[in-house]
Amino acid sequence: MSGNRPDGFDYREAGGEVRITHHGRHATTLRGGRAAEFLREVESGDPQELMARVTGNYKHGNERTARNHPRNRGR
Repeated sequence: MSGNRPDGFDYREAGGEVRITHHGRHATTLRGGRAAEFLREVESGDPQELMARVTGNYKHGNERTARNHPRNRGR
């Protein structure tokens, strides 16, 4: 299912920083070692998946379970 794959992410590298956007809006900025690690990882994997993970903008897989929990049903 391609609908579950993250999309809309982009990144720009400048001056030792990596700025990640999602659908044109700033999501996060990586600096130093984390920026360097990101640039290494982005070359070897799925860039959209990596950016989703780095920004925390990804599905955990437990959304339906949490929605159906008795504590959350009345909302």
